[in-house]
Amino acid sequence: MIAETTLGEIAATLGGDLLGEAALRVTRIGPLESADAGTIAFLANPRYASQLAGTQATCVIVAPASAEAAAARGAAIVTPDPYLYFARLSQWWAARVRPLPPAAIHPSAVVAADAQIAAGVDIGPLAVVESGAVIAEGARIGSHTVIGRNARVGAGTRIAANVSIAFDCVLGERCIVHSGVVIGADGFGFAPAKGSSGPEWVKIEQLGAVRVGDDVEIGANTCIDRGALEDTVIGNGVKLDNLIQIGHNVRIGDHTVIAAFTGIAGSAVIGRHCLIGGAARIQGHIEICDSVTVSTCTFISHSIKKPGNYSGAYPFEENASWEKNAATLRQLYPLRQRVRALEKKIDPS
Repeated sequence: MIAETTLGEIAATLGGDLLGEAALRVTRIGPLESADAGTIAFLANPRYASQLAGTQATCVIVAPASAEAAAARGAAIVTPDPYLYFARLSQWWAARVRPLPPAAIHPSAVVAADAQIAAGVDIGPLAVVESGAVIAEGARIGSHTVIGRNARVGAGTRIAANVSIAFDCVLGERCIVHSGVVIGADGFGFAPAKGSSGPEWVKIEQLGAVRVGDDVEIGANTCIDRGALEDTVIGNGVKLDNLIQIGHNVRIGDHTVIAAFTGIAGSAVIGRHCLIGGAARIQGHIEICDSVTVSTCTFISHSIKKPGNYSGAYPFEENASWEKNAATLRQLYPLRQRVRALEKKIDPS
């Protein structure tokens, strides 16, 4: 479906100062370099400012510093944060081009008689809602998804196909859960017992659950394990990428963002407003304070008590120090050769 709207409608809906004709029409959002007539684009990174003069976009969303250059080539919407404006525009646009179908419970869905289903809930084909589950108003449950016994799904939450929400787990309001997610599988807990040929492992029943706050997004095939005794907790506004493993009893603070392939071992506590790069590894039973950035592939082996940017794996440290040490390491062999040459000059024998 092709959306078509005017710049005037966009500015009236999302704000910003429109420079140009309000009646100009746009049919898509696109990048500066490949934009054509009918495209609305954005310039958020100054590195791409050189593309502004040559773009064919009908309109460009820019910061005040680029307003004059943007207006010289065509229409512009001026806003303090073009990237944030683009994000809000993308949501508004998606709602127009991908409208949700009317809510209904598909005849093939299996819904327990004592499950509480509020008004406006959509349940897709072959989904299962087990006994005691509570689905709040406007929630959407995708096909083949299972909502376990006594689980709760908040108002306006969207759960895609093939998701498992296990017994007693809670999802807050306005969450987005992508396909393949498993919330509430057993945590990895076993007690060693002496066997005839070595240690054997006795399962520790995982008696906690998972509590997910409001406005959380969970990427495809991410797994969040239930707690052993207390709950695993994901705070409000947390954004999780695809293929993340979160162990039992982990606690993640509000508005923290975690990229793909990250593994978080059990009972780790991560603060608010943290940024965790892809493929990071976080040791169990440690604490990371608020406002910490962890670089890609970093191994966090002990607690972090000071906000900042941390990198490395041998061990990790503050990013600035790690970069200096990494640069020094690259020069280690030439330095060794120079030292050996100096030693020969001092003692030729």
